[in-house]
Amino acid sequence: MSGELVYLTCRVNGEEVSLHVRPEEIFVDVLRDRLAATGTKVACDLGACGACTIIVNGNPTASCGLFAWQAEGADIQTIEGLANNGNLDPVQRAFVENSAFQCGYCTPGMIMLARALIDRDPAPSRADIRNWMGANICRCTGYEMIIEAVEKAAALQQEACNE
Repeated sequence: MSGELVYLTCRVNGEEVSLHVRPEEIFVDVLRDRLAATGTKVACDLGACGACTIIVNGNPTASCGLFAWQAEGADIQTIEGLANNGNLDPVQRAFVENSAFQCGYCTPGMIMLARALIDRDPAPSRADIRNWMGANICRCTGYEMIIEAVEKAAALQQEACNE
């Protein structure tokens, strides 16, 4: 790809988005600077910390490692797209109820990673949660409250499904 603009069409939080992007433009920058999805955080710029985690076609993805043009045709979910009609997603609710954050910088990425896990496995084991959530880095907590929040979120979602 040369320096010419690329036309990108994808769905972000259920809404179709079409815009021109530069070939070198990173998707996290498109989200934050052009689509006002500032809940997605920028930290390491290497895809190693998980602060910028979004869900792309059902898979947790470091948006700092995704060129914008690679999102062509994708279904993208960000932290802004989780709440429904003012009601928090079970994962968001569990993080709040369990105080599963301190500074909060990594929290959106943690929530998106947890959402992807529960979407794949509605009843993950504690070991699976610990392993899955270890993909994101939190420098403030010992992860215990995060793991408990994911367990609670899975239980909340099961309750909602059984109602």
